[in-house]
This record gives sequence, C-alpha cells and structure tokens, in this order.
Amino acid sequence: MNTLFLSLLIASTLLSLSLSKELCNPQDKQVLLQIKKHFGDPYLLASWKSDTDCCTDWYQVECDSTTNRIISLTVFAGNLSGQIPAAVGDLPYLQNLVFRKLTDITGPVQPAIAKLVHLTSLRLDWLNLTGTVPDFLSQLKNLTFLDLSFNGFSGSIPSSLALLPNLGALHLDRNKLTGSIPESFGTFKGSVPDLYLSHNQLTGEIPASLGNMDFSVIDLSRNKLVGDASMLFGLNKTTNNVYLSRNLFEFNLSNVVFPSTMENLDISHNKIFGSIPPQMTQLPLQSLDVSYNRLCGQIPVGGKLQSFDNSSYFHNRCLCGAPLGNCK
Repeated sequence: MNTLFLSLLIASTLLSLSLSKELCNPQDKQVLLQIKKHFGDPYLLASWKSDTDCCTDWYQVECDSTTNRIISLTVFAGNLSGQIPAAVGDLPYLQNLVFRKLTDITGPVQPAIAKLVHLTSLRLDWLNLTGTVPDFLSQLKNLTFLDLSFNGFSGSIPSSLALLPNLGALHLDRNKLTGSIPESFGTFKGSVPDLYLSHNQLTGEIPASLGNMDFSVIDLSRNKLVGDASMLFGLNKTTNNVYLSRNLFEFNLSNVVFPSTMENLDISHNKIFGSIPPQMTQLPLQSLDVSYNRLCGQIPVGGKLQSFDNSSYFHNRCLCGAPLGNCK
C-alpha cells in the first residue's frame, strides 16, 4: 500500500512540476517583450505578460509543438503605431510573419526580416509602409506567400523576386510602384505565382517573356500599361483569371485563343479592337467585361455570353447582338 502511495505521490509531483514548467523559450519571450515595449505596451498586445507562458497564454503568437520556439507572429486589426522593430529578425524560427490592417505602421520594410530564413509567409499589408520593395526579399527562399499590398511603396519592382523558387502568390497591388514589369517575371524559377500588380503606376509594355508563364491568376488592372497583352492567353494554358482593365492595351481580340479554363476575364477600358472570337462560347465564364474598347461585330451566340448584361459589352465601336441591340 505504501509503495502505491509513494508512486502516486511521485507521479503527482512530476505532473505538477511539468505543469509549472514554462514552455516558452526564454530568448523568444524576451524578444516579444521588446517588440511590445517598442510599440508602447499597446492594448492589442495586452496578453503578452512577463509572468505568463507565451506558448499557452499569449495571443498573436504560435509555438512549434515539439521545440516550443515561436513560429508565427500575427499582429492584425488594431491600433498600433510606429515602425516594425528590428527585433522581429531575432525570432530565428519564424515561419509566418503578419502585420496587417493596423492604424499607423510606417517606415520601410524592416531590413532585419532578411534574417528570417525559415519564413514561408510574409504579409505586411493595409499599413502605411513607404520606400521601395526591397531586393533582400529574394533571399527568403522558402517564401510561398508575399503580400505588400495596400501600402505606399514607390520605385520599381525588383526583378530578383522571380528568383523565389516556391512562391505561390505575389501581392504588390495598391501601391505607387512605377517603371515596367520586370522581364524576369517571365522566368519564375519554380512555381508560377498568382500575380497581383493592380492599382499602381506601371508603364511600358508587358514583357513578351510573360507569355512563357502559365499564370492561374494575373491582375494588371489600373496601371498605364500599353501594347499587346495577348501573350497571356493560349490554348495550352490553365489560366483562370485575367484582369487587365483600365490600361492602354491595344491588340486584336479576334486572333486571341483562350485557355479552356478561363473563368473571369476583365479587359474593359482599353483600346482593344477586332471582334469577340466564337471560341469564347465554349469557356466556363463566371464574369466577363469587355466594355469601353473598340470592338466590332456580332457577339457570338451560345455558352455563357448571353448570360451577362449589356454593361459587360457596352461602349464599344460597333458590337451588336444580344444582350446589346440587334445587328443592322
């Protein structure tokens, strides 16, 4: 009986010791408390207390289930002002870093982020960041997702971003970027990312090299791009979504052959001429906008083309047929 009692006592002591032992790595905890102090102990980070366990009690962070090192820092939706501190670069096992939809985060992309070699996802969006999109991001070879949208970045897009071998999505939309689309974006080294470059001030022609890529999604809308965009299409591609509206593109739509997978197409507000190819009746279109161009001829009958209202087609040179008026 005494042996059983002693065994139970030892077991319960070990259990209480294991429960009281903090999981949080002390270096990681120190870095996080520095980050909190840098932002002036904001309410958003109120759960970050020095006497609690960052792995079990703190919001916005996640620890690895085996090593208990911090692998995710997600600071989202709240009042926070200042620059992203260099201390973020001192969380060496970070895989996911998010600062988004915060009231007044300013300054450049923090250079110390270049030290985070395990990063797979970097989201610094809906902030007030400025400066250029930094070249050093191309060193983060494990990145699968990069989002710098809804900021005030200026200057040109670094061509080195095409060297990221695992990139699945690149969001640089809604900034003040200038210059042309890098030629290197026709030579992404690994997977071809979904490419979002809309709402900038990009100029020039689309590099012909982009015709070599099979983008699932490409959004170049609301820039000042000119010339031909037909190389983005092709029967051998698996493209789903192409958004080219509000540019100065000028090419003959009659000659375009679309991927059979095309679901959403917006080429409105350009200088595109020719007619709508009959092949478009075979596409699984969910949305279509060819308005405000220089198209002519009868809208082909069939498929999804008559399911869209006249606003998808109006303000062209001489398009006719349902849903527009009859051809004369």
